[in-house]
Amino acid sequence: DQGFVKDLLTNPDDVAITRTIIALAENLGLTVIAEGVEHEAQRDILLRQGCQTYQGFLFSRPVPIEAFEILCCAPGQLLP
Repeated sequence: DQGFVKDLLTNPDDVAITRTIIALAENLGLTVIAEGVEHEAQRDILLRQGCQTYQGFLFSRPVPIEAFEILCCAPGQLLP
């Protein structure tokens, strides 16, 4: 949840919570998608904890479906 991801860089409790959620999901055979990742440092912490899937402004601002399809189908292509 972005509420935990937001303060990963400053709040050790949020680091512990995300680590626990990721470990729990892994033990249950689930995939975790971190929500609200805005900075590379947040992504790096999550990656070290075992989370490899992210959503947030670090990757893209919200876009219309047509632009999303371009991003998904033609990585690296510039949006109009």
